[in-house]
Amino acid sequence: MPGTRRFRLKFPLMLVGVFVLFGVAEGLTAARADDPTWAVSAGFTTAILAVVGYALLSRWIERRDRVPEVSWSNAFRWLIPGIVLGGAAFGTVMLTIRLLGGWGTQTRGDLEGLAITAGIMACVAVSEELLFRGVLTRMLAERFNGWVALIVSSLLFGAMHLANANVTALAALSIVCTGGLLFGVLYLATRSLWLTIGFHFAWNTMQAGVFGTASSGEESTHSLYRTTLDGAEWLTGGAFGPEASAVTVAVITVPALVVLVIAAAKGRLRRITNDAPQPSGQAGREERQYV
Repeated sequence: MPGTRRFRLKFPLMLVGVFVLFGVAEGLTAARADDPTWAVSAGFTTAILAVVGYALLSRWIERRDRVPEVSWSNAFRWLIPGIVLGGAAFGTVMLTIRLLGGWGTQTRGDLEGLAITAGIMACVAVSEELLFRGVLTRMLAERFNGWVALIVSSLLFGAMHLANANVTALAALSIVCTGGLLFGVLYLATRSLWLTIGFHFAWNTMQAGVFGTASSGEESTHSLYRTTLDGAEWLTGGAFGPEASAVTVAVITVPALVVLVIAAAKGRLRRITNDAPQPSGQAGREERQYV
């Protein structure tokens, strides 16, 4: 079957290519991560270059005329809402933990620390979204359907974090729900990586850069504040950080399921294809991509 053969060739090539972009971008950003000027300039520059590299790889390997998921014309349309939603979501998690008695102490950090973390997280958010949503979710949805894409990409995203320090079963579940289910369904609903990039960036920056809590098991060393949570592990997330909290699972899973139901009802989880030629004047209509 020609489609199957093409997928077997293009899919691993895209995975390897974007994984290399991922490694180079994060390696350059981490080279002098304690230097705020370097962290900010390298972080945001490598993030932009990674998007450009992804688009070029997709055009070359997949022979695509357009790469709409990273279209610069849609960047601000989806990036800003993503940043607002991501910041609000993590703020809701922290407020809920505080109201339930999980707040410990908070001391002041500095703006320089926030800037360092923001630069690093820009690179992390873009790299991970290009790999997990841009390649895994998109290409599996094109070859199979959105349901298969969601399950596989969510489980692999959770598995990637199993090597992190202080990981627990609840932490793994939370990562699957946040980085997997939510980001996956947001991509499938909009067909834009900018929304998930914005959400991912804001979530990580609020967590490690503003509140200064542990992020995915890693202690935050550069932040605006340094917040210590105190309470039951199910509430605070323990040493892994708030991402392992049951509050996070609830705050993220509920809206993710709502978006999932809406997306499914609108046919956004059916198999899609970008291979069929579009009639003149119809290139921007995504409805023709669903089969």
